[in-house]
Amino acid sequence: MREFELDLDTPEKWGEGLVSIPAGEPLDLDVRLESVHEGILVTGTADTRLTGVCGRCLQDIAEPVEVEFQELFTYPGNEAADFEVQDDYVDLETLIRDAIVLSLPFQPVCQPDCLGLDPETGERLTESTSESERTPVDPRWAALQQYPSDPDGEAPRRATPESEDTVTEKS
Repeated sequence: MREFELDLDTPEKWGEGLVSIPAGEPLDLDVRLESVHEGILVTGTADTRLTGVCGRCLQDIAEPVEVEFQELFTYPGNEAADFEVQDDYVDLETLIRDAIVLSLPFQPVCQPDCLGLDPETGERLTESTSESERTPVDPRWAALQQYPSDPDGEAPRRATPESEDTVTEKS
């Protein structure tokens, strides 16, 4: 059994979409290699940093990524395998790249309660500086906004015959 601690840089950009690991990003590896009957068992962890944008508000984000991996590199033989020992060497790049890319979030957010962008102003809703929070009005009801909230103002409401009956019943 052999253990290695390696500090490397990513050879190319890993990942697509809103977040990825840029080329040249530091990559810290802790790897353990064990000889087993079928081949070499590789176990370890990889630490690096993702960069990208929030899926809701498009703010730049950078977060640490830590993944664990374990794979058996088989000795060459008759059976096809995903990972094989080649001339007494194991190539870890594909294994580590796949583990890291699969751990990247599909819809990353800058913070768990990110509200995104205001559809009218384009401002981040979590940093909204507007003093009055307006609720969006359905355009079908917009004409009703021209009426005051108290239609009679201070004038007393006229009694209808139905309301007089309910008033006398309550007394």
